[in-house]
Amino acid sequence: MIDAQRIDMIIQEGEGLTVEFKEHFNPRIVEDVTAFVNTKGGVIILGVRDDKTIVGEELTNDLKGRINSLGRNCSPPIQTKIRQVKNLVVIDVPQGDEKPYGCGAGYFRRLDGTTQKMSNHELRIMFREHELISFEEMIHREVAWQDISRNKIKSFLKEADIGIKKIVAHDILTSFNVAHNDKITNAGVLFFAENPRKFILQAQMTMIAFKGKDRIHIFDRQDIQDDLLTQFNGAVFFLKKHLNRRSEIKGVNREDIYEIPLEALREAVANAIIHRDYGMRGTSLMVEVYDDRVEIVNPGGLPAGLEKKDFGKISVRRNERIADLFFRMDKVELAGTGIRRMREAMVAARLPPPRIRQTTFFNISFKRPPLQDAADAVSSIESAKRRGVRVVEKGVEKGVERGVERGVENLSANEKKIYTLIEKNPSISKGSMAKTGNLTKKTVEYNLEKLKAKGFIKRIGPAKGGHWKVVDG
Repeated sequence: MIDAQRIDMIIQEGEGLTVEFKEHFNPRIVEDVTAFVNTKGGVIILGVRDDKTIVGEELTNDLKGRINSLGRNCSPPIQTKIRQVKNLVVIDVPQGDEKPYGCGAGYFRRLDGTTQKMSNHELRIMFREHELISFEEMIHREVAWQDISRNKIKSFLKEADIGIKKIVAHDILTSFNVAHNDKITNAGVLFFAENPRKFILQAQMTMIAFKGKDRIHIFDRQDIQDDLLTQFNGAVFFLKKHLNRRSEIKGVNREDIYEIPLEALREAVANAIIHRDYGMRGTSLMVEVYDDRVEIVNPGGLPAGLEKKDFGKISVRRNERIADLFFRMDKVELAGTGIRRMREAMVAARLPPPRIRQTTFFNISFKRPPLQDAADAVSSIESAKRRGVRVVEKGVEKGVERGVERGVENLSANEKKIYTLIEKNPSISKGSMAKTGNLTKKTVEYNLEKLKAKGFIKRIGPAKGGHWKVVDG
C-alpha cells in the first residue's frame, strides 16, 4: 500500500503495469479499475498528469462515493481502497480472484503501461489461466535482501530514466511488485540478484557464432549467467560484433547500418527474454549466428490458451512482471506489436520476414543477405563517388562498409513514422504522435531528438504554441 513516504518515488518511477496517473476523476477510470483487477492489481493516482506533473486532487465524500459506485456496478463487484495521500487521491485496486471482471464498457486488462479492451478470445484464455501462479510470481525462499545488488538497481533506474537518489532495495523492489511481504519473487531474483544463477540455474543465455550454415564448427561462444538486463545488452553486443554493417553519412553524423535491422533483432531478443518459460530447468536461451541466418531460441512454446493462428495478433504474456520492467526501460514497444514491427523492419530492409517455429521451444530466424563480392562492393563505392555521394570507406572485411546519401528511406521504422506524421501535420503534438503511431511517449521523444540531430526536422517556436518544420535535404 502506498504511503506518504513512497508516493514521490512511485511518481518518479512513472506509469507501468501496476500504476496509472489521472489528472482528475473521470468515470472512465472504471476501465483502469477492471484492467488492474484482471491483471496484477495496481494503483490509480488522481492529481498527476501523464508527464508526472502534480496538480493535486481532494478526496471528498462525494468523490469517494462515486468511485465506490463504479466498483459496485462491475461484475463481479470490485472492492477498492480510496485514500488521501498528501494532496493526491490514491485508489488501491487488488488483483481479483474471480477473473474476469467487467464493467459497462466491457472487459479490460493491463499490458505494460496501458489499459486495453479484451477480445472474446482473450477472455477465454483468462478463464483457463487465471488460477495458475506463474514462475516469476513465486516467492524464492532462499533469497535474502543481502543477495540483492544495489548496482543492478542503479543500472535499471538509469535505463528506465527514473530519478531516485536514495537506493532502498526493499522499497524499490516492492514498488515494482517483485517483492511481497518482505520476500523476493523469482522475477526480482532474475533482475536484481547479485548472482541470479546461484538461485535459478536456468538464468543464463548462450550465444554462439558458427562457421557455415550448420551447428558444427564454432568460432565464437559466450555464456552470460547474469541478470536479464545484462543478458539483453550482451546479446545485442554479440550480434553487432558478428554482423556486417555499412556506414551512412547524414549531415555531420555517421550511422552504422547493419545487414539485419538492429531494431528487429533487439525486439526479438527482448521478446525471447520476456516470453521464456523460466520454469524449464536445464535450459538456456540461445542466440545463434550462422553464415546465412540468425536464430534466437527460447524455452517455452505458445502460452496456454493461445492458438497459432492468433500469434502476433493477440498479446499473451507468460511473464507480466518481466515484461513490465522491460517496458519501463523502453526496450519493448506497446503490447502486441512486436512480431508485426519485426516483419515491417525486415521488409523495409528488403529482406524476407522472420521465420517462426513453435514447439516446446520458440524459434525465430532472420535471413542474412548474401555477402557481396569485394570487387562489386568497391565498384558500388566508385559509382557512388561519381554521383557525388559522400562515402566512408573502411576496407573490405565481410563486405565493404559504405555510406549512402541522406534520404528518408534510410530512416528507421519509427523515425519514418514520426517524420511522416509531422509532414502531414506540422502542429501535431507528441501525445498525438504516440497515439496515432502506436508508440510510447519515450519512443516519440527519443526519435524526435534523432530526427533533429540528423537535420530532418526542426522546432519552430516554443514547446506550446510552436510547430514542427520538415527540413529540405
